Amino acid sequence: MKFRLQPEERERLVSFLQDLVRIPSPSTREGPLAERIVAEMKRLGFRDVRVDRVGNVIGWVGGEEGPTLMLNGHMDTVRVSDAQAWTHDPFGAEIDGGRLYGLGSCDMKGGLAAMVYGAFLLHRAGLPQKGRVVVACVVQEEPSEGLGSRILIEEERVRPDWVLIAEPSNLQVARGQRGRLELKVTVYGRSAHASQPHLGENAVYAAARLVFGLELLAGQLGDDPFLGPGTLAVTEIRSQAGSRNAIPDRCDLIIDRRLTLGETEAMALAEVQRVITREGIRADVEVTEYAATSYTGYPCRAREFYSPWVVEEDHPLVVALVRAVKAQLGKRPRIGYWEFSTEGTYTAGVAGIPTVGFGPGDPRLAHAPDEWVALDDVCAAAEVYARLATELMTPDA
Repeated sequence: MKFRLQPEERERLVSFLQDLVRIPSPSTREGPLAERIVAEMKRLGFRDVRVDRVGNVIGWVGGEEGPTLMLNGHMDTVRVSDAQAWTHDPFGAEIDGGRLYGLGSCDMKGGLAAMVYGAFLLHRAGLPQKGRVVVACVVQEEPSEGLGSRILIEEERVRPDWVLIAEPSNLQVARGQRGRLELKVTVYGRSAHASQPHLGENAVYAAARLVFGLELLAGQLGDDPFLGPGTLAVTEIRSQAGSRNAIPDRCDLIIDRRLTLGETEAMALAEVQRVITREGIRADVEVTEYAATSYTGYPCRAREFYSPWVVEEDHPLVVALVRAVKAQLGKRPRIGYWEFSTEGTYTAGVAGIPTVGFGPGDPRLAHAPDEWVALDDVCAAAEVYARLATELMTPDA
């Protein structure tokens, strides 16, 4: 069975996507966007549409029981970092040459719109009869990927058999990603008046030696034949002193560590600790913790460790998605992985649920000025999502 959006349905999808882009939804402030998504799901005939305790939006199509496919995407976006760099209004949702421009259009409101309309195509066809699809629009992915899905699965007891993540993939198949670990290193010194620096111990100088050691470490990390090497980058440095004419007695470093398969949190911590010991520096290293309050008032906390994950290329979910793409788009997709981290770090990396990725948009446009998504790709993704559900739950359709 081949799925196609009718012209009027395509127009409604585009209008819905424009609304999503026009509604600002920075992390922890997704409420107005959630309201718009709830309204669209109800208008399209979804059942059991609701907002959960942390602010995720969920709605169902298909049967009341049977295997469950979750279409998963995040509602939040980063903030506009440099408005002067944009030639299009970040919240204008302007359409030019088949592209819709705006903050979050690619990452990932195009995917959200495709998820909703993909499920609608199933509902319109009365499918799936022997299973169900839940569309999950989650919160706070940008600062803490997996947090929304964890609450949905562990606390709300929504337990899918498969997960499709609609992050941008250029309509290609992603079957894994590296993990992410955020570390804080605190380097200690001893304060003194800056006119007599020899009486103190400059924490900034010690931190500089440590940064050089970490740069060397970055070239010696683990490697995986599929996901590639782990990476390490110092992304923030802050010093502390009594004043600007005092020797700093403390310097904090933030490290972004990307973990490939075979690397663990314990290994990454031990590697940094060895550099500290080798340099003879007084310092502590720890995993940072994310803390925020959701727009519903739910207190969120998470250690900043996000697991790597890979699903085998011959897994039935990957095979079904490849078939769905080929049937709908007429060509076999490439199979690869995401460079960035996604909700799959929880669904696959922690919960062990088979997870795969496919979405509209070029990942290189995420978080960039003049971010855009091709409207044809958004519509194509919706049709592929509907076909995937039938491949999994109605294989003869």
